[in-house]
Amino acid sequence: MKIVSVYKNFFKNNMFMKMLFIFSMISIVTIITLSYIIFLSVSDATIRRELAIQKAAMESVDRYIHQQYESVQNMVRDMHQNEALSANITYLMNHTYAEYVQHLTNGYYANQDDYSADVLKHFQNIMDRNSDINQVMLYSAERQDLSSFNQHKQFRKLNTNVAHSYIPDVMAMETPNISAPNYWIRKEIDQWDPALYAIRVPINDTQTLRNLGQFLVFFDSAGIGNALDSYESNLKGEIVVLSAKGTVLFDSNSNYYGKKYPYINVADSLFDQTDMDSMKKERNMYVNKFVSADQGYVVVGTVPVDEMAEAYAGTRNTIVSISIICILFAVLVPAFFIINFAKRTRRIIRFTQRVKYGNLTARIDDARDDELGQISHSFNDMLDELNQYIERVYKAEIKQKETELVALQARINPHFLYNTLEVIRMRAISQGAKDVGEMIYSLSVLFKSLVQQKKNYTLKDEMEACRLYLELFRIRYKDIFMYTIQLDPVHNQHPVVKLSLQPIIENYVVHGIQTERSDNQLTIVVEELGDALQVEVRDNGKGIEPERLTEILEELERPEESGKMFGLRSVHTRLRFLYGPEFGITIESTLGEGTLIRVRYPHTEGTGI
Repeated sequence: MKIVSVYKNFFKNNMFMKMLFIFSMISIVTIITLSYIIFLSVSDATIRRELAIQKAAMESVDRYIHQQYESVQNMVRDMHQNEALSANITYLMNHTYAEYVQHLTNGYYANQDDYSADVLKHFQNIMDRNSDINQVMLYSAERQDLSSFNQHKQFRKLNTNVAHSYIPDVMAMETPNISAPNYWIRKEIDQWDPALYAIRVPINDTQTLRNLGQFLVFFDSAGIGNALDSYESNLKGEIVVLSAKGTVLFDSNSNYYGKKYPYINVADSLFDQTDMDSMKKERNMYVNKFVSADQGYVVVGTVPVDEMAEAYAGTRNTIVSISIICILFAVLVPAFFIINFAKRTRRIIRFTQRVKYGNLTARIDDARDDELGQISHSFNDMLDELNQYIERVYKAEIKQKETELVALQARINPHFLYNTLEVIRMRAISQGAKDVGEMIYSLSVLFKSLVQQKKNYTLKDEMEACRLYLELFRIRYKDIFMYTIQLDPVHNQHPVVKLSLQPIIENYVVHGIQTERSDNQLTIVVEELGDALQVEVRDNGKGIEPERLTEILEELERPEESGKMFGLRSVHTRLRFLYGPEFGITIESTLGEGTLIRVRYPHTEGTGI
């Protein structure tokens, strides 16, 4: 229910809140989507970088182990190249230690040799040169005994025949060059340190190439860690070296020595791959795999997902912070402008409601030039025009009423006047005054047309009133006055202001006609000029003196009446009020030649008053 209430109060009839909500949702979804894509890209790049670092460290481990293997190969090669040493080694492998010592002593006294060919001294030199060596051993295949020289410079010759040990069987087996120390060998030499790995190389007779036995070296696994020193600060996860059976030969975190690697299923899959770039995520960890098939060991690098996530946690937090800032910016800044627009819109709505209830003096105070500002300005201008229009129509009606009251004083009882004029007219005809009867008839009809109220007063009605008025004076001045009216029937129904031409005609009769002349003439011409209908009233009367004409024109433009020229001013003022300043009357006159008065009506249809 609360959701429905919030929707009705804030969204249902609020366009701006809907706009803000939709825009905010689009912005938030867009920013979150882009941020997520950026995060995926950055995290993937970070993961690849960390795995590349681990891979480089694994290659360093591989190089180190390979170097140790090469060093053992070189040891055997040196043995074969030194004939005296090779002979002593063969003798040691095929005799007891006491016999070897006697053989070495006899050789020294017989040949005055030094002990440079002494096998034990040679082993001691080997261990002095390589501190990672834990044990050096010679296995004699013929005697099935084992000669051991440990890191403490202790030499032992052990009987390991099949009656006492499984070592002959172990030595006879085909095993990888690099492997975990054999259990039976460990037991024989009493060496149980789990952090060891063994490298075994066969020893052959240089003359007959017959296999004499095996040269076996145990290395401390801690030496492999030296290959990781340069990567220690940047390396994540752990690196382990596995034997072919999954036994841990080296563990950078020292967690699995002496145990099977717990992820042996991962290690098993490595033996079918030689792709250096192979990596995948298994058991919630990232795995780098490096297989050395020739030497029989596997280097595995693993990084838990949680630990890898720490590598890009700072980047993730930065992206989240920037995304939140962007979301706040994308929502709050538009919200500021939208709320501002909403306030201005509500102000316009309140303004229209005030106008709706009749307050035409209300105005919107908004000086900006944007769309809402233009709407405000348009409303203000519309109200100004409306007030001016009301004022024009209202004043025009007042002027019209005043004109009708002045022109028609007999409106109180028109039927009495009609009957009276008709009695007078019939009397004049009975006495033979036919022209007087015609004049009374024209006056009666004219008076009736002026008094009669019509809803739509047209140009035809106004012209008829003018004709009746002129007809009176044509009869009066039958031989010296003529008039002409030119009206296209197309314009008959054009609405005009009542009594807008008759005062002009009357003004000519009163001031312009010259009784001493026999050619007095008045012409009324109606013509269409663009968006206006123009009526020209031209006469050949006395004309108007320039000073008087200037006074008349100034009087027409005065804002307030002075009581002069009631007829012309009434026409001009009413037309201006109703139709605007471009309409009304204009006067041109030349003294002694006549006067031209133009009356302009709007061509658009309206209602005559």
